[in-house]
Amino acid sequence: QVQLVESGGGLVQAGGSLRLSCAASGRTFNNYNLGWFRQAPDKEREFIAAIGWNGATTNYADSVKGRFTISRDNAKNTVYLQMNSLKPEDTAVYYCAAGIAPGLTRDKANYWGQGTQVTVSS
Repeated sequence: QVQLVESGGGLVQAGGSLRLSCAASGRTFNNYNLGWFRQAPDKEREFIAAIGWNGATTNYADSVKGRFTISRDNAKNTVYLQMNSLKPEDTAVYYCAAGIAPGLTRDKANYWGQGTQVTVSS
């Protein structure tokens, strides 16, 4: 069992930065691939970024490549999402997810956090 709690969301102006954190509980944290997804109003939840269990592999959606960076600290049971050059279209609820299967996608996620709101003003 893994429980995920996101933090770090908020209101930021376009061009600004935010860092999201996701703290996980559970002894098997290191076994999981981790990722971030987001959901804007009236839209489906979409993949943003994922990182392998040892941090060696990362994957990003085209919409955030070069602006967002995912990382993890297994000693702290935490995964991060550094978001730079934010745009109004990045406004959404951001969710942390964990999954055992490689290549984390929405369907492969076993656990979800409750989400944190990110609002980017123009």
